[in-house]
Amino acid sequence: MNLPEDQKIWVPWMRRAIQLALLAEGSTSPNPLVGAIVLDSSGGLIGEGFHTGAGNAHAEIEALAQAGDKSVDGTIIVTLEPCCHQGLTPPCTEALIKAGLKRVVIGMVDPDPRVSGNGIARLKESGLEVIEGVLKQECEGINREFIFRIRNGRPWGILKWAMSLDGRIGLPNGCSKWITGVPARDSVHHIRSKCDAVIVGGGTVRADNPLLTSRGKSNFEPLRVIFSRSLDLPKSAILWDTKIARTLIAYGPEGNEALFYDLPAGPEKLRLNTNDPSELLYSLAKKGCNKILWECGPQLATSAIEANCVQELVVFVAPKLLGGKSAMSPLNNFGFESIDSTYKLQHSFLDLKGEDLSWRLLL
Repeated sequence: MNLPEDQKIWVPWMRRAIQLALLAEGSTSPNPLVGAIVLDSSGGLIGEGFHTGAGNAHAEIEALAQAGDKSVDGTIIVTLEPCCHQGLTPPCTEALIKAGLKRVVIGMVDPDPRVSGNGIARLKESGLEVIEGVLKQECEGINREFIFRIRNGRPWGILKWAMSLDGRIGLPNGCSKWITGVPARDSVHHIRSKCDAVIVGGGTVRADNPLLTSRGKSNFEPLRVIFSRSLDLPKSAILWDTKIARTLIAYGPEGNEALFYDLPAGPEKLRLNTNDPSELLYSLAKKGCNKILWECGPQLATSAIEANCVQELVVFVAPKLLGGKSAMSPLNNFGFESIDSTYKLQHSFLDLKGEDLSWRLLL
């Protein structure tokens, strides 16, 4: 860590601020995760806070509310550069200045162009000491998806599948329940709880009739998205019940809109200009999604990877052999003609979920 010795004292406090920020994981989109700590003039803890969701008070404001008048000549430690613009809430920089703080310790610069560096400049102009880059890598890590959306205009994509040891996602007759055990399926529900949307294709809806919720692991169920070319969807799908969670039907120019007359009116409809997965993700970003989960079949999964809409893979491998020459594979043909041209994965993380192996990789 390239910090002067006299600045390393802020590291434990920044770690605590990161812990606070993570308490709201999965509920702040389109905003980032932010945690804040306020110390009095003698270095004692007088306030803590974290951002709980868009439209709610920012972490700095929550921490200052706890600190009260004791914040005068004190220090605030915050994981993200304080905002300096009027959004759903007032700018945090003005609140910090008004509180009479002496010092602001920041983990990372906000990548949002409305803020980026401007918040820091405003604080310095007002005479506050600003220390930057304390646990920068860790602070950026908890907001990887937010940073990706700001820089690329679309959410971070995770592709998940479950397969047997011989790489099959089902039998030749289509039977696929259940390849993995309860702990692995519970892990999927946990992943969903941290995502803003879950995407499946029409084939998955027809074959599996999925619910696509976190099973109560989150107060904010992800948006359930059906990406269909034809709109040939079953009339009695569980996904049409929007009292459980919101549902969005996205479709391209080939979609037969007349088929909507046979479906309940609850789901939102989104007509796209193409069947390109990236167009769908740009639309979801505009709806405030930082992170989405692909739980689709081989055709859509392959298209999503080819369109650079997948940044992370989560693969569950069950200790089973399904066999079958024509049995299902998680992906279609990419058209590679040499091993050197294939996708190389990195940063693997292995875990055991009951009897099943969980493998997370970056694409």
